[in-house]
Amino acid sequence: MRGMNAVDPLPGAETSPTVAAFEIRRAGPVGAPPTPLVYASPHSGRIYPEDMMSAAALDAVSIRRSEDAFVDELIESGPSHGAALITACVARAYIDVNREPFELDPGMFADELPEFARSRTARVAAGLGTIARVVSEGQEIYRRKLTFAEATARIEGAHQPYHLALQGLIAEAQAAHGFAILVDWHSMPAAAARMGGRERACDFVLGDRFGAACAGVLPTRVERELEAQGYRVARNAPYAGGYTTEHYGRPQRRVHALQVEINRGLYLDEATMTPTSGFERLRAHIEQVTVKLAGADWSALRAS
Repeated sequence: MRGMNAVDPLPGAETSPTVAAFEIRRAGPVGAPPTPLVYASPHSGRIYPEDMMSAAALDAVSIRRSEDAFVDELIESGPSHGAALITACVARAYIDVNREPFELDPGMFADELPEFARSRTARVAAGLGTIARVVSEGQEIYRRKLTFAEATARIEGAHQPYHLALQGLIAEAQAAHGFAILVDWHSMPAAAARMGGRERACDFVLGDRFGAACAGVLPTRVERELEAQGYRVARNAPYAGGYTTEHYGRPQRRVHALQVEINRGLYLDEATMTPTSGFERLRAHIEQVTVKLAGADWSALRAS
């Protein structure tokens, strides 16, 4: 039984004493993917393990604020059209697989961090390291300090297995097609979609690390397909791509990575963390984009 300061999950969230780090759905047999596409959803996990809940200080709604809620369901048709799909199962607030493995805030821990810990990054300063100090709205997650042993257990139990699996999917795509296309799917608060002095909020932000993570044909094609459905698309602002995009995006090695941020206002009631009537429409449009990407001629990437 959890202590009185633990939180009770909302519908759609789960607690579990045992954690499945990720789920994979392949589009074809192991080692024989039908397309070079690999879809990932690193922040839609909604399992909150007991070791986290016993230390949590937030209520059931607040602790879920950092989730890319239901993004895994928005892209779940990917394997039906040729894209391998990996989704993180544990919540981002528990362990953020879109961070470096040991991007940790020393102020969160009762003991001293080892020298190899990356404690001076902008993400750590914002409270959003590998183990987050706050949810996206700035509320403190924990009512006590953690130990480095707890951090290590989360990293070894969830972060490392997720990335080993993702590396495997990328390698399979590259072996079969000569290149791989990784699309890392996220969602952003509606307020973030209005940043940068925009008169109107954007619906999607495509992040390619300002051209460093993929050949230009990839974001151009995704942008074209989204705009054809009436969406407003921005590039690299306010999100240029996180650890996954930066780490795996190596166009010179024929691995092309693109981060896609979806405005939550299109499909989610952010106050209650429940899907709105726009959810099914958006899911259908994303499926149409997947169909187009799966059927596209990507031969230029093979030669790049």
